[in-house]
Amino acid sequence: MIAVSEPRADAALVWFRRDLRVVDHTALAQALRAHAQVYCAFVLDADILGRIRGNAMRRVAFLHASLVELDANLRERGGGLLVAQGQAHEAIGRLARALGVTTVYANRDYEPGAIARDQKVAAGLREIGVALITHKDQVVFERDEVLTQQRTPFSVFTPYKRAWLARLRDDDLRGHEVDRFAARLAAVPPLQLPGLDELGLEAHHALPSGVVAGAQGAKRLLADFARRIDEYHARRDFPAVKGPSYLSVHLRFGTLSIREAARLARGRSSEGASTWLSELIWREFYFMILAHHPRVIDHAFRPEYDAIRWDDDEQSFAAWCEGRTGYPIVDAAMRQMNQTGYMHNRLRMIVASFLTKDLGIDWRAGERYFAEQLIDYELAANNGGWQWAASTGCDAQPYFRIFNPVTQSQRFDPQGKFIRRYVPELAGVPDKHIHAPWMLPSVDQAALDCTIGRDYPAPVVDHAQARERTLQRFGKVRRSE
Repeated sequence: MIAVSEPRADAALVWFRRDLRVVDHTALAQALRAHAQVYCAFVLDADILGRIRGNAMRRVAFLHASLVELDANLRERGGGLLVAQGQAHEAIGRLARALGVTTVYANRDYEPGAIARDQKVAAGLREIGVALITHKDQVVFERDEVLTQQRTPFSVFTPYKRAWLARLRDDDLRGHEVDRFAARLAAVPPLQLPGLDELGLEAHHALPSGVVAGAQGAKRLLADFARRIDEYHARRDFPAVKGPSYLSVHLRFGTLSIREAARLARGRSSEGASTWLSELIWREFYFMILAHHPRVIDHAFRPEYDAIRWDDDEQSFAAWCEGRTGYPIVDAAMRQMNQTGYMHNRLRMIVASFLTKDLGIDWRAGERYFAEQLIDYELAANNGGWQWAASTGCDAQPYFRIFNPVTQSQRFDPQGKFIRRYVPELAGVPDKHIHAPWMLPSVDQAALDCTIGRDYPAPVVDHAQARERTLQRFGKVRRSE
Protein backbone atom coordinates (compact mmCIF):
# COMPACT_ATOMS: atom_id res chain seq x y z
CA MET A 1 0.00 0.00 0.00
CA ILE A 2 1.07 3.57 -0.70
CA ALA A 3 0.66 6.00 2.16
CA VAL A 4 -1.65 8.95 1.55
CA SER A 5 0.32 12.07 0.69
CA GLU A 6 -0.44 15.76 0.82
CA PRO A 7 -1.29 17.18 -2.63
CA ARG A 8 1.78 18.47 -4.45
CA ALA A 9 1.59 20.64 -7.55
CA ASP A 10 4.80 19.04 -8.81
CA ALA A 11 3.32 15.50 -8.81
CA ALA A 12 1.13 13.91 -11.48
CA LEU A 13 -0.31 10.52 -12.36
CA VAL A 14 -0.37 9.06 -15.89
CA TRP A 15 -3.26 6.63 -16.41
CA PHE A 16 -2.37 4.07 -19.07
CA ARG A 17 -5.22 2.49 -21.02
CA ARG A 18 -4.92 1.57 -24.72
CA ASP A 19 -1.37 2.93 -24.92
CA LEU A 20 0.82 0.28 -23.33
CA ARG A 21 4.24 1.61 -24.27
CA VAL A 22 6.79 4.14 -23.04
CA VAL A 23 8.16 5.40 -26.35
CA ASP A 24 6.20 8.17 -28.12
CA HIS A 25 3.48 8.32 -25.48
CA THR A 26 1.67 11.66 -25.59
CA ALA A 27 0.20 11.81 -22.08
CA LEU A 28 3.39 10.54 -20.45
CA ALA A 29 5.53 13.03 -22.37
CA GLN A 30 3.27 15.94 -21.41
CA ALA A 31 3.19 14.94 -17.75
CA LEU A 32 6.96 14.59 -17.58
CA ARG A 33 7.44 18.01 -19.13
CA ALA A 34 5.08 19.69 -16.66
CA HIS A 35 5.81 17.95 -13.35
CA ALA A 36 8.83 17.10 -11.25
CA GLN A 37 7.47 13.70 -10.23
CA VAL A 38 5.27 11.43 -12.37
CA TYR A 39 3.60 8.19 -11.32
CA CYS A 40 2.29 5.64 -13.82
CA ALA A 41 -0.73 3.39 -13.30
CA PHE A 42 -3.07 0.97 -15.00
CA VAL A 43 -6.53 -0.02 -13.78
CA LEU A 44 -7.84 -3.55 -14.19
CA ASP A 45 -11.32 -2.17 -14.74
CA ALA A 46 -13.99 -4.41 -13.25
CA ASP A 47 -16.58 -2.97 -15.64
CA ILE A 48 -14.54 -4.18 -18.61
CA LEU A 49 -13.10 -7.44 -17.28
CA GLY A 50 -16.50 -8.47 -16.00
CA ARG A 51 -17.85 -8.57 -19.55
CA ILE A 52 -15.05 -10.67 -21.05
CA ARG A 53 -15.77 -14.36 -21.51
CA GLY A 54 -14.51 -17.36 -23.45
CA ASN A 55 -11.92 -16.84 -26.15
CA ALA A 56 -12.06 -13.09 -25.61
CA MET A 57 -9.88 -13.83 -22.59
CA ARG A 58 -7.00 -14.12 -25.05
CA ARG A 59 -7.09 -10.32 -25.11
CA VAL A 60 -6.55 -10.34 -21.36
CA ALA A 61 -3.53 -12.62 -21.87
CA PHE A 62 -2.11 -10.10 -24.36
CA LEU A 63 -2.86 -7.27 -21.93
CA HIS A 64 -1.23 -9.10 -19.02
CA ALA A 65 2.00 -9.77 -20.91
CA SER A 66 2.09 -6.18 -22.18
CA LEU A 67 1.68 -4.79 -18.66
CA VAL A 68 4.59 -6.89 -17.40
CA GLU A 69 6.77 -5.50 -20.18
CA LEU A 70 5.52 -1.94 -19.62
CA ASP A 71 6.49 -2.13 -15.96
CA ALA A 72 9.95 -3.42 -16.91
CA ASN A 73 10.44 -0.59 -19.41
CA LEU A 74 9.40 2.01 -16.83
CA ARG A 75 11.75 0.52 -14.23
CA GLU A 76 14.65 0.73 -16.66
CA ARG A 77 14.01 4.48 -16.55
CA GLY A 78 13.67 4.69 -12.77
CA GLY A 79 9.88 4.38 -12.49
CA GLY A 80 7.45 1.49 -12.47
CA LEU A 81 3.78 0.64 -12.93
CA LEU A 82 1.11 0.75 -10.25
CA VAL A 83 -1.80 -1.59 -10.92
CA ALA A 84 -5.17 -0.96 -9.30
CA GLN A 85 -8.36 -3.02 -9.48
CA GLY A 86 -12.00 -2.02 -9.38
CA GLN A 87 -14.15 0.52 -11.15
CA ALA A 88 -12.02 3.15 -12.83
CA HIS A 89 -13.60 6.21 -11.21
CA GLU A 90 -12.98 4.79 -7.74
CA ALA A 91 -9.53 3.32 -8.45
CA ILE A 92 -8.12 6.48 -10.04
CA GLY A 93 -9.55 8.62 -7.25
CA ARG A 94 -7.92 6.41 -4.61
CA LEU A 95 -4.57 6.55 -6.40
CA ALA A 96 -4.73 10.32 -6.84
CA ARG A 97 -5.41 10.85 -3.12
CA ALA A 98 -2.78 8.34 -2.01
CA LEU A 99 -0.08 9.78 -4.24
CA GLY A 100 -0.94 13.40 -3.51
CA VAL A 101 -1.09 14.37 -7.20
CA THR A 102 -2.91 17.42 -8.50
CA THR A 103 -3.29 16.23 -12.09
CA VAL A 104 -4.10 12.94 -13.84
CA TYR A 105 -3.04 12.58 -17.47
CA ALA A 106 -4.49 10.10 -19.96
CA ASN A 107 -4.76 9.57 -23.70
CA ARG A 108 -8.22 9.94 -25.16
CA ASP A 109 -10.47 7.00 -26.00
CA TYR A 110 -13.33 7.42 -28.44
CA GLU A 111 -15.72 4.57 -27.69
CA PRO A 112 -19.01 5.68 -26.10
CA GLY A 113 -18.46 3.53 -23.01
CA ALA A 114 -14.95 4.91 -22.54
CA ILE A 115 -16.16 8.50 -22.94
CA ALA A 116 -18.80 7.94 -20.25
CA ARG A 117 -16.17 6.32 -18.00
CA ASP A 118 -13.79 9.26 -18.41
CA GLN A 119 -16.53 11.75 -17.66
CA LYS A 120 -17.27 9.87 -14.44
CA VAL A 121 -13.57 9.76 -13.53
CA ALA A 122 -13.19 13.50 -14.22
CA ALA A 123 -16.21 14.33 -12.06
CA GLY A 124 -14.86 12.26 -9.17
CA LEU A 125 -11.42 13.84 -9.43
CA ARG A 126 -12.89 17.36 -9.43
CA GLU A 127 -14.49 16.63 -6.09
CA ILE A 128 -11.06 16.10 -4.55
CA GLY A 129 -9.44 18.99 -6.39
CA VAL A 130 -7.63 16.97 -9.04
CA ALA A 131 -7.77 17.69 -12.78
CA LEU A 132 -8.03 15.10 -15.55
CA ILE A 133 -6.18 16.18 -18.70
CA THR A 134 -6.49 14.02 -21.82
CA HIS A 135 -4.49 14.04 -25.02
CA LYS A 136 -4.82 12.73 -28.56
CA ASP A 137 -2.63 9.65 -29.02
CA GLN A 138 -4.27 6.64 -30.69
CA VAL A 139 -5.05 8.46 -33.94
CA VAL A 140 -3.30 11.01 -36.12
CA PHE A 141 -6.50 13.05 -36.58
CA GLU A 142 -9.46 12.81 -34.25
CA ARG A 143 -13.14 13.74 -34.18
CA ASP A 144 -13.49 17.15 -35.89
CA GLU A 145 -9.98 17.54 -37.26
CA VAL A 146 -10.92 16.26 -40.72
CA LEU A 147 -14.29 17.64 -41.89
CA THR A 148 -16.00 18.46 -45.17
CA GLN A 149 -15.91 22.00 -46.56
CA GLN A 150 -19.31 22.44 -44.91
CA ARG A 151 -17.68 21.57 -41.55
CA THR A 152 -19.64 18.34 -41.24
CA PRO A 153 -18.34 14.81 -40.70
CA PHE A 154 -17.55 12.75 -43.78
CA SER A 155 -19.66 9.67 -44.47
CA VAL A 156 -17.72 8.36 -47.48
CA PHE A 157 -14.15 7.16 -47.19
CA THR A 158 -12.52 8.37 -50.42
CA PRO A 159 -13.13 12.11 -49.88
CA TYR A 160 -12.22 11.65 -46.21
CA LYS A 161 -8.92 10.10 -47.26
CA ARG A 162 -8.19 12.99 -49.64
CA ALA A 163 -8.88 15.52 -46.91
CA TRP A 164 -6.83 13.50 -44.38
CA LEU A 165 -3.82 13.41 -46.70
CA ALA A 166 -4.19 17.09 -47.61
CA ARG A 167 -4.10 18.05 -43.93
CA LEU A 168 -1.15 15.82 -43.00
CA ARG A 169 2.11 17.54 -42.10
CA ASP A 170 5.41 16.20 -40.76
CA ASP A 171 4.60 17.58 -37.30
CA ASP A 172 1.49 15.39 -37.13
CA LEU A 173 3.69 12.30 -37.12
CA ARG A 174 6.47 13.55 -34.90
CA GLY A 175 7.04 11.39 -31.83
CA HIS A 176 6.66 12.62 -28.26
CA GLU A 177 9.94 12.62 -26.32
CA VAL A 178 9.86 10.69 -23.05
CA ASP A 179 13.42 9.67 -22.22
CA ARG A 180 14.67 13.24 -21.98
CA PHE A 181 12.67 13.69 -18.78
CA ALA A 182 12.67 10.07 -17.58
CA ALA A 183 14.48 11.02 -14.38
CA ARG A 184 11.18 12.51 -13.22
CA LEU A 185 9.49 9.10 -13.15
CA ALA A 186 8.59 8.19 -9.58
CA ALA A 187 9.94 4.97 -8.12
CA VAL A 188 7.18 2.65 -6.90
CA PRO A 189 6.97 -0.73 -5.14
CA PRO A 190 7.36 -3.94 -7.19
CA LEU A 191 4.62 -4.70 -9.69
CA GLN A 192 1.48 -6.07 -8.06
CA LEU A 193 -0.25 -7.74 -11.00
CA PRO A 194 -2.71 -10.60 -10.45
CA GLY A 195 -1.71 -13.91 -11.99
CA LEU A 196 -3.41 -15.19 -15.12
CA ASP A 197 -5.42 -17.70 -13.10
CA GLU A 198 -6.63 -14.95 -10.77
CA LEU A 199 -7.94 -13.09 -13.81
CA GLY A 200 -9.87 -16.16 -14.92
CA LEU A 201 -7.60 -17.29 -17.74
CA GLU A 202 -7.34 -21.00 -18.49
CA ALA A 203 -4.72 -22.86 -20.50
CA HIS A 204 -6.60 -22.53 -23.79
CA HIS A 205 -6.65 -18.74 -23.40
CA ALA A 206 -2.88 -18.55 -23.77
CA LEU A 207 -1.56 -16.41 -26.60
CA PRO A 208 -1.23 -18.43 -29.81
CA SER A 209 2.24 -19.33 -31.01
CA GLY A 210 3.83 -16.43 -32.83
CA VAL A 211 1.86 -13.71 -31.03
CA VAL A 212 4.32 -11.61 -29.01
CA ALA A 213 2.76 -8.99 -26.76
CA GLY A 214 4.17 -5.66 -25.67
CA ALA A 215 6.17 -2.96 -27.39
CA GLN A 216 8.98 -5.38 -28.16
CA GLY A 217 6.55 -7.59 -30.04
CA ALA A 218 5.34 -4.57 -31.98
CA LYS A 219 8.90 -3.47 -32.73
CA ARG A 220 9.79 -6.91 -34.07
CA LEU A 221 6.71 -7.09 -36.30
CA LEU A 222 7.18 -3.54 -37.57
CA ALA A 223 10.79 -4.28 -38.55
CA ASP A 224 9.70 -7.44 -40.34
CA PHE A 225 6.90 -5.63 -42.15
CA ALA A 226 9.23 -2.81 -43.18
CA ARG A 227 11.06 -5.38 -45.30
CA ARG A 228 7.79 -6.42 -46.98
CA ILE A 229 5.73 -3.25 -47.13
CA ASP A 230 6.57 -2.41 -50.74
CA GLU A 231 4.76 -5.60 -51.84
CA TYR A 232 1.83 -5.14 -49.48
CA HIS A 233 -0.62 -4.17 -52.24
CA ALA A 234 0.16 -7.34 -54.19
CA ARG A 235 0.23 -9.81 -51.31
CA ARG A 236 -2.26 -8.58 -48.72
CA ASP A 237 -5.34 -10.42 -50.05
CA PHE A 238 -3.89 -13.94 -50.07
CA PRO A 239 -4.29 -15.70 -46.69
CA ALA A 240 -1.72 -18.40 -47.49
CA VAL A 241 0.92 -15.72 -48.12
CA LYS A 242 2.79 -13.59 -45.59
CA GLY A 243 1.29 -10.34 -46.79
CA PRO A 244 -0.37 -8.42 -43.91
CA SER A 245 1.50 -6.43 -41.29
CA TYR A 246 -0.05 -8.43 -38.39
CA LEU A 247 0.15 -5.19 -36.38
CA SER A 248 -3.57 -4.68 -35.75
CA VAL A 249 -3.44 -6.05 -32.21
CA HIS A 250 -0.54 -3.72 -31.37
CA LEU A 251 -2.42 -0.71 -32.67
CA ARG A 252 -5.44 -1.83 -30.69
CA PHE A 253 -3.51 -2.02 -27.39
CA GLY A 254 -1.22 0.89 -28.20
CA THR A 255 1.96 -1.15 -27.92
CA LEU A 256 2.76 0.55 -31.24
CA SER A 257 2.38 4.28 -31.81
CA ILE A 258 0.12 5.16 -34.74
CA ARG A 259 2.60 7.91 -35.60
CA GLU A 260 5.44 5.42 -35.96
CA ALA A 261 3.26 3.20 -38.14
CA ALA A 262 2.23 6.10 -40.37
CA ARG A 263 5.82 7.34 -40.64
CA LEU A 264 6.85 3.97 -42.04
CA ALA A 265 4.13 4.13 -44.68
CA ARG A 266 4.71 7.76 -45.56
CA GLY A 267 8.45 7.28 -45.76
CA ARG A 268 8.18 4.96 -48.77
CA SER A 269 7.12 5.88 -52.29
CA SER A 270 5.88 2.39 -53.20
CA GLU A 271 2.33 1.33 -54.02
CA GLY A 272 2.47 -1.12 -51.13
CA ALA A 273 3.25 1.62 -48.62
CA SER A 274 0.52 3.83 -50.04
CA THR A 275 -1.98 0.98 -49.76
CA TRP A 276 -1.05 0.34 -46.12
CA LEU A 277 -1.36 4.02 -45.29
CA SER A 278 -4.88 3.83 -46.73
CA GLU A 279 -5.63 1.03 -44.28
CA LEU A 280 -4.45 3.20 -41.40
CA ILE A 281 -6.71 5.99 -42.66
CA TRP A 282 -9.65 3.55 -42.84
CA ARG A 283 -9.03 2.89 -39.13
CA GLU A 284 -9.27 6.61 -38.37
CA PHE A 285 -12.32 6.98 -40.60
CA TYR A 286 -14.17 4.41 -38.49
CA PHE A 287 -13.00 6.10 -35.27
CA MET A 288 -14.45 9.34 -36.61
CA ILE A 289 -17.74 7.68 -37.59
CA LEU A 290 -18.15 6.13 -34.13
CA ALA A 291 -17.33 9.41 -32.39
CA HIS A 292 -19.96 11.32 -34.38
CA HIS A 293 -22.55 8.54 -34.68
CA PRO A 294 -22.39 6.34 -31.54
CA ARG A 295 -25.77 4.85 -32.48
CA VAL A 296 -24.00 2.66 -35.08
CA ILE A 297 -23.08 0.28 -32.26
CA ASP A 298 -26.61 -1.13 -32.32
CA HIS A 299 -28.16 0.41 -35.45
CA ALA A 300 -27.44 0.69 -39.14
CA PHE A 301 -25.57 3.82 -40.12
CA ARG A 302 -28.23 4.29 -42.77
CA PRO A 303 -31.40 4.26 -40.62
CA GLU A 304 -33.62 2.95 -43.42
CA TYR A 305 -31.74 -0.35 -43.26
CA ASP A 306 -32.85 -0.94 -39.69
CA ALA A 307 -36.08 -2.05 -41.37
CA ILE A 308 -34.39 -5.08 -42.97
CA ARG A 309 -35.95 -8.34 -41.82
CA TRP A 310 -33.07 -10.68 -41.12
CA ASP A 311 -33.49 -14.43 -40.78
CA ASP A 312 -33.44 -16.03 -37.35
CA ASP A 313 -31.68 -19.30 -38.13
CA GLU A 314 -29.81 -20.66 -35.12
CA GLN A 315 -28.58 -23.79 -36.89
CA SER A 316 -27.06 -21.88 -39.79
CA PHE A 317 -25.51 -19.36 -37.43
CA ALA A 318 -23.95 -22.18 -35.38
CA ALA A 319 -22.59 -23.76 -38.57
CA TRP A 320 -21.03 -20.42 -39.53
CA CYS A 321 -19.51 -19.93 -36.06
CA GLU A 322 -18.05 -23.42 -35.98
CA GLY A 323 -16.71 -23.48 -39.52
CA ARG A 324 -18.99 -26.13 -41.00
CA THR A 325 -20.97 -24.29 -43.65
CA GLY A 326 -19.74 -26.53 -46.47
CA TYR A 327 -17.94 -23.62 -48.13
CA PRO A 328 -14.23 -24.32 -47.52
CA ILE A 329 -12.91 -20.74 -47.56
CA VAL A 330 -15.57 -19.66 -45.07
CA ASP A 331 -14.96 -22.64 -42.81
CA ALA A 332 -11.17 -22.27 -42.92
CA ALA A 333 -11.46 -18.59 -41.99
CA MET A 334 -13.79 -19.24 -39.07
CA ARG A 335 -11.62 -22.06 -37.77
CA GLN A 336 -8.54 -19.85 -38.02
CA MET A 337 -10.23 -17.23 -35.84
CA ASN A 338 -11.59 -19.75 -33.35
CA GLN A 339 -8.19 -21.39 -32.95
CA THR A 340 -5.90 -18.37 -33.03
CA GLY A 341 -7.92 -15.22 -32.31
CA TYR A 342 -6.88 -13.79 -35.68
CA MET A 343 -8.49 -13.69 -39.11
CA HIS A 344 -7.00 -12.41 -42.33
CA ASN A 345 -8.68 -9.18 -43.50
CA ARG A 346 -9.85 -10.50 -46.89
CA LEU A 347 -11.40 -13.44 -45.09
CA ARG A 348 -13.21 -11.12 -42.68
CA MET A 349 -14.99 -9.61 -45.66
CA ILE A 350 -15.79 -13.02 -47.13
CA VAL A 351 -17.27 -14.52 -43.97
CA ALA A 352 -19.19 -11.33 -43.14
CA SER A 353 -20.70 -11.26 -46.61
CA PHE A 354 -21.57 -14.95 -46.30
CA LEU A 355 -23.34 -14.49 -42.97
CA THR A 356 -25.37 -11.48 -44.07
CA LYS A 357 -25.87 -12.09 -47.80
CA ASP A 358 -25.92 -15.90 -48.05
CA LEU A 359 -27.41 -16.85 -44.70
CA GLY A 360 -29.42 -13.64 -44.32
CA ILE A 361 -28.45 -13.30 -40.64
CA ASP A 362 -28.20 -9.94 -38.88
CA TRP A 363 -24.73 -8.37 -39.06
CA ARG A 364 -24.95 -7.61 -35.35
CA ALA A 365 -24.78 -11.33 -34.53
CA GLY A 366 -21.57 -11.66 -36.53
CA GLU A 367 -20.12 -8.50 -35.04
CA ARG A 368 -20.72 -9.84 -31.54
CA TYR A 369 -19.15 -13.19 -32.41
CA PHE A 370 -16.04 -11.49 -33.74
CA ALA A 371 -15.88 -9.51 -30.49
CA GLU A 372 -15.82 -12.80 -28.58
CA GLN A 373 -12.99 -14.29 -30.65
CA LEU A 374 -10.58 -11.67 -31.99
CA ILE A 375 -7.50 -10.63 -30.03
CA ASP A 376 -7.35 -7.43 -32.09
CA TYR A 377 -11.05 -6.62 -31.63
CA GLU A 378 -11.65 -2.91 -31.89
CA LEU A 379 -15.22 -1.63 -31.73
CA ALA A 380 -14.96 1.11 -34.36
CA ALA A 381 -13.22 -0.97 -37.03
CA ASN A 382 -15.20 -4.12 -36.32
CA ASN A 383 -18.51 -2.28 -36.50
CA GLY A 384 -17.49 -0.39 -39.61
CA GLY A 385 -16.29 -3.51 -41.36
CA TRP A 386 -19.42 -5.46 -40.59
CA GLN A 387 -21.72 -2.67 -41.72
CA TRP A 388 -19.66 -2.34 -44.91
CA ALA A 389 -20.10 -6.05 -45.64
CA ALA A 390 -23.80 -5.95 -44.80
CA SER A 391 -24.34 -2.83 -46.95
CA THR A 392 -25.96 -1.01 -44.04
CA GLY A 393 -23.13 1.36 -43.19
CA CYS A 394 -21.49 4.50 -44.44
CA ASP A 395 -19.56 4.05 -47.66
CA ALA A 396 -21.32 0.72 -47.87
CA GLN A 397 -20.66 -2.01 -50.37
CA PRO A 398 -23.72 -1.78 -52.69
CA TYR A 399 -26.23 -4.41 -51.59
CA PHE A 400 -26.29 -5.98 -55.06
CA ARG A 401 -22.56 -6.74 -54.93
CA ILE A 402 -22.47 -10.03 -53.11
CA PHE A 403 -19.29 -12.02 -52.57
CA ASN A 404 -19.40 -15.45 -54.19
CA PRO A 405 -17.53 -17.65 -51.69
CA VAL A 406 -16.38 -20.05 -54.41
CA THR A 407 -14.93 -17.46 -56.77
CA GLN A 408 -13.40 -15.58 -53.85
CA SER A 409 -11.74 -18.82 -52.79
CA GLN A 410 -10.50 -19.54 -56.30
CA ARG A 411 -9.07 -16.07 -56.64
CA PHE A 412 -7.40 -15.63 -53.26
CA ASP A 413 -6.45 -19.21 -52.28
CA PRO A 414 -6.05 -20.74 -55.75
CA GLN A 415 -4.14 -23.84 -54.64
CA GLY A 416 -6.17 -24.27 -51.46
CA LYS A 417 -3.11 -24.00 -49.21
CA PHE A 418 -4.92 -21.97 -46.59
CA ILE A 419 -8.01 -24.17 -46.78
CA ARG A 420 -6.02 -27.36 -46.28
CA ARG A 421 -4.30 -25.90 -43.22
CA TYR A 422 -7.55 -25.28 -41.34
CA VAL A 423 -9.86 -27.83 -42.99
CA PRO A 424 -7.73 -30.97 -42.95
CA GLU A 425 -10.69 -33.11 -44.03
CA LEU A 426 -10.12 -31.71 -47.50
CA ALA A 427 -6.34 -32.22 -47.55
CA GLY A 428 -6.48 -34.76 -50.36
CA VAL A 429 -9.03 -32.97 -52.53
CA PRO A 430 -7.40 -31.77 -55.79
CA ASP A 431 -7.03 -28.05 -56.46
CA LYS A 432 -9.78 -28.18 -59.08
CA HIS A 433 -12.41 -29.13 -56.50
CA ILE A 434 -10.99 -27.74 -53.23
CA HIS A 435 -13.15 -24.61 -53.49
CA ALA A 436 -16.42 -26.49 -54.14
CA PRO A 437 -15.85 -30.06 -52.98
CA TRP A 438 -19.48 -31.04 -53.45
CA MET A 439 -18.76 -30.94 -57.19
CA LEU A 440 -16.24 -33.76 -56.83
CA PRO A 441 -17.70 -36.98 -58.33
CA SER A 442 -18.89 -39.40 -55.68
CA VAL A 443 -16.49 -42.10 -56.87
CA ASP A 444 -13.59 -39.71 -56.29
CA GLN A 445 -14.97 -38.74 -52.90
CA ALA A 446 -14.98 -42.41 -51.93
CA ALA A 447 -11.43 -42.87 -53.22
CA LEU A 448 -10.24 -39.91 -51.16
CA ASP A 449 -12.21 -41.06 -48.11
CA CYS A 450 -13.85 -37.64 -48.05
CA THR A 451 -17.56 -38.03 -48.55
CA ILE A 452 -19.42 -34.76 -48.64
CA GLY A 453 -22.17 -34.81 -46.04
CA ARG A 454 -20.26 -37.30 -43.93
CA ASP A 455 -16.61 -36.27 -43.65
CA TYR A 456 -17.19 -32.64 -44.60
CA PRO A 457 -20.54 -30.81 -44.61
CA ALA A 458 -22.60 -30.25 -47.71
CA PRO A 459 -23.29 -26.55 -48.36
CA VAL A 460 -25.81 -25.15 -45.88
CA VAL A 461 -27.19 -22.87 -48.58
CA ASP A 462 -27.18 -22.54 -52.36
CA HIS A 463 -25.31 -19.32 -53.16
CA ALA A 464 -27.34 -18.45 -56.28
CA GLN A 465 -30.64 -18.85 -54.45
CA ALA A 466 -29.34 -16.95 -51.42
CA ARG A 467 -28.24 -14.11 -53.68
CA GLU A 468 -31.77 -13.73 -55.03
CA ARG A 469 -33.22 -13.68 -51.52
CA THR A 470 -30.78 -10.94 -50.53
CA LEU A 471 -31.72 -8.82 -53.54
CA GLN A 472 -35.37 -9.21 -52.57
CA ARG A 473 -34.64 -8.42 -48.91
CA PHE A 474 -32.89 -5.16 -49.74
CA GLY A 475 -35.27 -4.41 -52.59
CA LYS A 476 -38.23 -4.34 -50.23
CA VAL A 477 -36.57 -1.74 -48.07
CA ARG A 478 -35.58 0.38 -51.04
CA ARG A 479 -39.09 0.27 -52.49
CA SER A 480 -40.57 1.30 -49.16
CA GLU A 481 -38.31 4.38 -49.16
